[in-house]
Amino acid sequence: MARKSTSQGTPATAALAAAGVPFVLHPYAHDPAAPSYGTEAAEVLGIDPSRVFKTLMVEVEGRLAVGIVPVSGSLDLKAFAAAMGAKKAAMADPAAAQRRTGYVLGGISPLGQRLPSPTVLDSSATALETLLVSGGRRGLDIELAPADLARLTSAVVAPIASRS
Repeated sequence: MARKSTSQGTPATAALAAAGVPFVLHPYAHDPAAPSYGTEAAEVLGIDPSRVFKTLMVEVEGRLAVGIVPVSGSLDLKAFAAAMGAKKAAMADPAAAQRRTGYVLGGISPLGQRLPSPTVLDSSATALETLLVSGGRRGLDIELAPADLARLTSAVVAPIASRS
């Protein structure tokens, strides 16, 4: 399943290759005017938005954490906080998210982050054979098995998405 290309290398693809995890790269022409990076990826790639997941940085009790939810829904901050054993959660400051992960907004991958953070993967992922997440830059998604994503990010799996 792995397709390698030197022009597509990112810390996320390097982490997958180092772990020996099979994956497929899905590059696409990113439109800077697109209002939603995840929705754009689903539309351009022709993939059901419930299989394309966005990576969101969340602040929980003064520390950063990662929420991974389908682009067809949104992050339920109360459910996320509960999954982290906390009372409250809020979206992280975008600049802090970029510093922590080493990625730009719209290209934040849950894999290969500069400083790994506690991660929660929405439980809807477990019903899928494969899902797509950002590959570490705008215009690149990575397809892999949800179990591999959960294992490589040490993710807790919990219902953290609210459906739109």
